[in-house]
Amino acid sequence: MPTIHKFDTVIIGAGGAGLMAALHASRSVSTAVVSKLYPTRSHTGAAQGGIAAALANMEPDSWEWHMFDTIKGGDYLVDQDAAEVLARDAIEAVIELEHMGLPFDRTPEGRIEQRRFGGHTANFGERPVMRSCKAADRTGHMILQTLYQQCIKNKVNFYDEFFVADLIMDAGACVGCVAIEIATGEIHIFHAKSVVVASGGFGKIFKVTSNAHTLTGDAVAAVWRRGLPLQDMEFYQFHPTGIYKMGILLSEAARGEGAVLINGKGERFMEHYAPTVKDLAPRDMISQYIQTEIRAGRGVNGSDYVHMDFRPETINRYRSGPGGRVVTAEHISKTLPDITDFVRVYMGIDPLREPVPIQPTAHYAMGGIPTDNDTRVLDANGRAVPGLYAAGECACVSVHGANRLGTNSLVDLVVFGRRGGRAAAEYAKSAAFGSLPAEPHAEVTAELEQLRNASGSERPAQLRAELQTTMTDLVGVFRNEQGMQQALAKIAELKQRYSDVRIDDRGKIFNSELLETFEVGCLLDVAEATAASALRRTESRGGHSREDFPKRSDTNWLKHTLVSRSAGSGAKPTPAGATLNFGDRPVRLGRFEPKERKY
Repeated sequence: MPTIHKFDTVIIGAGGAGLMAALHASRSVSTAVVSKLYPTRSHTGAAQGGIAAALANMEPDSWEWHMFDTIKGGDYLVDQDAAEVLARDAIEAVIELEHMGLPFDRTPEGRIEQRRFGGHTANFGERPVMRSCKAADRTGHMILQTLYQQCIKNKVNFYDEFFVADLIMDAGACVGCVAIEIATGEIHIFHAKSVVVASGGFGKIFKVTSNAHTLTGDAVAAVWRRGLPLQDMEFYQFHPTGIYKMGILLSEAARGEGAVLINGKGERFMEHYAPTVKDLAPRDMISQYIQTEIRAGRGVNGSDYVHMDFRPETINRYRSGPGGRVVTAEHISKTLPDITDFVRVYMGIDPLREPVPIQPTAHYAMGGIPTDNDTRVLDANGRAVPGLYAAGECACVSVHGANRLGTNSLVDLVVFGRRGGRAAAEYAKSAAFGSLPAEPHAEVTAELEQLRNASGSERPAQLRAELQTTMTDLVGVFRNEQGMQQALAKIAELKQRYSDVRIDDRGKIFNSELLETFEVGCLLDVAEATAASALRRTESRGGHSREDFPKRSDTNWLKHTLVSRSAGSGAKPTPAGATLNFGDRPVRLGRFEPKERKY
């Protein structure tokens, strides 16, 4: 029999959103965090450049400007009340982190130091502004460490290296989750009054990605398999500056410090595309412009990459920053220590002496589990699912719309993680424990045993590799109908082949092969939802760029898209060829009317 744990609130995931939710929930109810990683190994730790908040420590700024930039950056698909929550609460949330002891960089006066970041402007688009609060280029790492320390201080219960495979539903309400203890292979049931999904993204559906190997969308797939919708899955952000062929992120912080993008002809090409903000345009636009340069034969040496140049002499040649400050090698090494080390370690290049080959890398999901501003998960009819919440990259508030601005991810984590923790705790204080089904683990156990004993001919790693190549080639920076239909046909084929897999490890203890095979099933589901949603949206907007529909169409597509399947087993992928259900939800507009994006 599985071990049963009982807590008022259970958090799935121990990244920034999960830890922030756990910290605030634990102040009033019993709280547990279930994570397939040790918390400080969560992917939030890879976030480099900073966290956005209009503190105005370096120059004039306001939350209204931040709100506008978020809406414009998201190509007006952002729900504007959510953007206001983000921009307003960002200031308080960053100060809260500071009071927890997060070691931000400091100005000579002792204030939090800030830097420029793409798409963040002063006075509603007039010029770039310093809004990114930073701890060198290790901001996410510092947030993760700080929040974990606070959770330990607050006696949050941690279940580290537990793989969540399913949600437990009872009469339409979420009453817990089913997890596998990785060390032993044993099944554990977490019975809860409220559950917060904060499991991160699913970038491993792509071949070239900045995402860690763990970001396979397990909890997102679990929500989908329970018949709940996913929202705006077609919008996936490609960060413009990944290390060539590897996808390892070189933060926008480099361009915030003055680095420039150079094509194969030695030109700073962003001057032609975004004359006001140049290399600090939003990520979706720069990724598309890099691909345009490469397609036009202006990649370096005719290849499929361009250069990012942050040699001091190059930065000083183009620099137009405040006070005409001369940038030195010492300054770059101090402000970008991890980035410069990544280049040296992974490429064998000294970035202070040579330009760095870069290409767009799959980076961030704007879509995910639909929620309201208090992170309550919404069903296809817009009704809150009792007891179920979601925050962070796995969720879609929607505060990022069609494209997320840099440094808005970390502030999303802490703002909506905090709101989610508080809301889940408030619900738990007045709710009773729901009834557990007779055997809530039965479907997970059956699926794991089927995979463990499978003796087919297909290797899971090969299926995963083919999926990632398909998604990168056909549902990448640029898309078209023919390519996406081919992608969906390939996914259907891979799902058929997934039913004929074979693994070698039949044991239970640390059976990573078994769990990675389960992850492949999750990736197939999430990739299908992404490709199907992208095929349906016949326009170009933000991170969704259709070559066959190159214009944005507010008349037809100023709306969120929903995709769902009929409820089935929470442990099995959607069958190949299963009917998907589509729907729409209006964008909540406000003070900023949709306009053409110009930078």
